Amino acid sequence: MNTANKALFLLVFTFFLMPCAFAQDLLQYVHPNIGTAHSRWFFYTPAAVPYGMAKLAPSTNGSYGNAQGWEAVGYDTRHNSIEGFVHFHEWQVGGVSFMPTAGELKTVPGLLDKPASGFRSAFDRKNEVAQPGYYAVLLDDFKIKAELTATKRVGFHRYTFPKNEESRIMLSIGNIQGESGPVTDASVKMIDETHFEGFVITYPKYVKTYDEGGRVAMYFFGELSKEPASVGAFDQKKISSGSQSSAGPGAGLFLGYHTKENESVEIKVGLSYTSVQNAKLNLQTEAGNLDFDRAKKAAQSEWQRELGKIKVTTKNQPDLVKFYTGLYHALLGRGIASDVNGSFPRHDGTIGQLPKDKNGKFSYHFMNTDAIWGGFWNLTQLWALSYPAHYNDFVHTQLEIYKERGWFGDGIANSNFVSGVGTNFVGLAIAGAYQAGIRDYDLNLAYRAVLGNELNYQNRLVGSGKTDTKSFVQHGFVPYLEADKTDSTGAHFSGSHTMEYSYSAFAAAQLAKQMGKPKDYQKLLALSNGWKLLFDKELKLIRPKTQDGKFIGKFNPLEAWRGFQEGNATQYTFYVPQNPKGLVTAIGSETFNNRLNDIFEKSQQNAFGGGKTIDAFAGIQSLYNHGNQPNLHISWLFNYSSAPWLTQKWTRAICNEFYGTESIHGYGYGQDEDQGQLGSWYVMASIGLFDVKGLTDARPTIQLGSPVFDQSEIQLGNGRKLVIKTTNNSAQNVYVQAATWNGKALNNAWMYRDELMKGGKLTLTMGSRPNKSWGVKVLPPSAQ
Repeated sequence: MNTANKALFLLVFTFFLMPCAFAQDLLQYVHPNIGTAHSRWFFYTPAAVPYGMAKLAPSTNGSYGNAQGWEAVGYDTRHNSIEGFVHFHEWQVGGVSFMPTAGELKTVPGLLDKPASGFRSAFDRKNEVAQPGYYAVLLDDFKIKAELTATKRVGFHRYTFPKNEESRIMLSIGNIQGESGPVTDASVKMIDETHFEGFVITYPKYVKTYDEGGRVAMYFFGELSKEPASVGAFDQKKISSGSQSSAGPGAGLFLGYHTKENESVEIKVGLSYTSVQNAKLNLQTEAGNLDFDRAKKAAQSEWQRELGKIKVTTKNQPDLVKFYTGLYHALLGRGIASDVNGSFPRHDGTIGQLPKDKNGKFSYHFMNTDAIWGGFWNLTQLWALSYPAHYNDFVHTQLEIYKERGWFGDGIANSNFVSGVGTNFVGLAIAGAYQAGIRDYDLNLAYRAVLGNELNYQNRLVGSGKTDTKSFVQHGFVPYLEADKTDSTGAHFSGSHTMEYSYSAFAAAQLAKQMGKPKDYQKLLALSNGWKLLFDKELKLIRPKTQDGKFIGKFNPLEAWRGFQEGNATQYTFYVPQNPKGLVTAIGSETFNNRLNDIFEKSQQNAFGGGKTIDAFAGIQSLYNHGNQPNLHISWLFNYSSAPWLTQKWTRAICNEFYGTESIHGYGYGQDEDQGQLGSWYVMASIGLFDVKGLTDARPTIQLGSPVFDQSEIQLGNGRKLVIKTTNNSAQNVYVQAATWNGKALNNAWMYRDELMKGGKLTLTMGSRPNKSWGVKVLPPSAQ
């Protein structure tokens, strides 16, 4: 073996040994590469801490962007080359890519199938390590080992080079990244031998559509561990050897090094959404005394602590992998956007300032966030259970938006409205926070904002609130428009909008009741029954109506995109979480159970969604689609229809079969995981807890399912401890035979949430056959 080959062998050997030392305890069960086929821009960011701003990840095709602004882009398990390592990954936010290279200078990433066409490099996944807080890969074309880690606002790189006189680091700043949209301005410059700074400003597709004129600005300040031997600049038009700065679209620098064998260069990059000065401050505050190894250790310790708030026990390792990978994604999504000094970005380009509490600390963070559509059936329940600080951050962020703009925005990118679906459930999520006891904010302000989100339509800003509120308030339902549009008179998605607005009106009604607003309560409660106006008593299905009150013709219950957004009439008929018993009564109890059970029997043959088709919308024309939010409560409805054993059966089956441990079959096949929502659903369902109503009742309940695990130890957000223990549990024994709560018999398939949150021990005895007498005498409260 010659010297060069021996060195490469040692490099690869070391590559595999090092990360294993950190893959201890719970981290070993997190496999970030699960579900990375057709995954969204923000899905895969292993080099990050929970809720971090700095979310570093390799990009295989992020520079391709995407025409519609939301499609899967960034990292895909089916790709075999890497074009760079990007720092920002949020909904509609992406930018600042670095790439170590060698040999001939190339200033563009090149094409996926032609690595030599740019500075991208082929890689082998055998030489890739992805863990919470750490990523490493061997870039085959250059024989360079790249490693990434992060603090909350600082990204760390370590590049280990072979002996080469033409080693190089590309700072590619001015190019589109993922969902970022086109770059409108950019700058990067060396300010001394080892420090650089700059910014990139983008105009994402959804900002252009929903908040025209807004921009997303990203700032950075970086520190090199070694002075480069040479520096050059490039942009879309030219290469300038020796130049120390570059500006405009395509801006970038290349840093040249004469490297010895196994020579490493480390980079620390402070990030900010407000200014270069704050990026520098974030770097100095969080990472001034950290090198790569210490940062990695701190990141992984933080992941251990956060993941360890829920400890589950089973002999079935794949279930542990699914659980902790799902929890990891839930804790990864929706990162902070405020700096260490409390600065945060406003829509108008100014800088907001978070207030300090009586102890001189910031009591919350400002966030960037995808839409909360469906998040009340997974994320907010998990937050309220064990991570209430993040729920608090979400509420405060939306109230900051309301104070600036007078409206809630569904998705938020640097205070810009980036609504994903337009139905805006922010008010419902805030009402749920209140009912869950999360109330560390101006309650009167929150109430006004929630009420306005449900009833106001005058002077509404594009991208905020709900476009068709006026028609819903006037008619009690949203009239159907044949044209594919939504305005004050109705909507093409009128069926789904009516169902969703009825639910959110209920949530606001319960808040009004608690706040002592009886007139608002009565008005909102009446609107919560809007679903009844679309209920076809003959078909026993929800069916859109035109403004004159007539059901639409040419009606196909499985047709998606006509009357229903990302779903169909069969699916949306079950969208009455505010009054499940009312829906059961309208359909008929026996018919309800037979129909819903038959839907699951048939859907099981189709992987509970879109089969094995790799597409985010693969299941929207099916009977049931676990890959999308409108369906996520349906398997729990049997608790309200006197058949809780069917909830036990089907929630366990979905956990076992829809969710996988492979890169392609992770969250269904190419489904839309949306910043931790499907992962959160698995976490809640697998420990056997769920609330169909999304915590919106005046006194919320938690319904019980079929826990996957022998035992779950849950550190509750109030500091208490909840233990869920199963006896005689197995893959076959999915049915609850009996239950006790703190040693006393529990005969209901539900509990009041406030009782559960006092902590204690829930014991469930499991069996292979349904106990049809358990959990049926007293059903969970339906209409409060």
